[in-house]
Amino acid sequence: MTIRRIKKGAAACPPTFEEEQRLYKEGYRFVAGIDEVGRGAVAGPVAAAAVILPADSCQLSATNPFCWLSQVRDSKQLSPRRREELSPWIQKIAISCGVGMVSPEDVDAFGIMEATREAMYLAVEQLLVHPDFLLIDFISLPEILIPQRGLVHGDQISLSIACASILAKVTRDHYMKEMGKVYPGYGMASHKGYATTEHCLSLRQLGPCPIHRRSFEPVKGII
Repeated sequence: MTIRRIKKGAAACPPTFEEEQRLYKEGYRFVAGIDEVGRGAVAGPVAAAAVILPADSCQLSATNPFCWLSQVRDSKQLSPRRREELSPWIQKIAISCGVGMVSPEDVDAFGIMEATREAMYLAVEQLLVHPDFLLIDFISLPEILIPQRGLVHGDQISLSIACASILAKVTRDHYMKEMGKVYPGYGMASHKGYATTEHCLSLRQLGPCPIHRRSFEPVKGII
């Protein structure tokens, strides 16, 4: 397992397919990009997605069905509307996609890093095509016996990882919007479980609800 760093200033560039192409040239057939969202939230699950893109995804042009991929970025760099537009395209052209989510109860029980890895394991298990290499945003998955590489800021340099970040973010956001209906008063649909000023105020007024992470501040200081 190697952790590859990127040059200063490279994060401003759009993600490319260079890492994937290098692996395809080495003989790998199905390279999955993996990323997570929700690790820093104080409510809701941590989610991860795995995406296997076709080997010719780098051929971007106006006459090519993959041209929209030139708009893909790390999900944090995109507006909610743009993420919603790109998510179905990713699912349509990907060889396979998988999403996994781990509950806030398990986040509290096992810790956020172990829960993050578990969400990634679940995402890989959901893939209908078995990947023979994993490109992961920063961390490693030691319990998966598949060749893998962790990339620092991987969602900013790898197209597959960036697509995974979008799919994970959209899926988790949809879930949190539904939780906003189940647990009204917290504004879950707007902040998606992150510790915004609005969220912290409602948390102090109402106390934590079942999807709050008891091991995270400010929830921990209220219970």
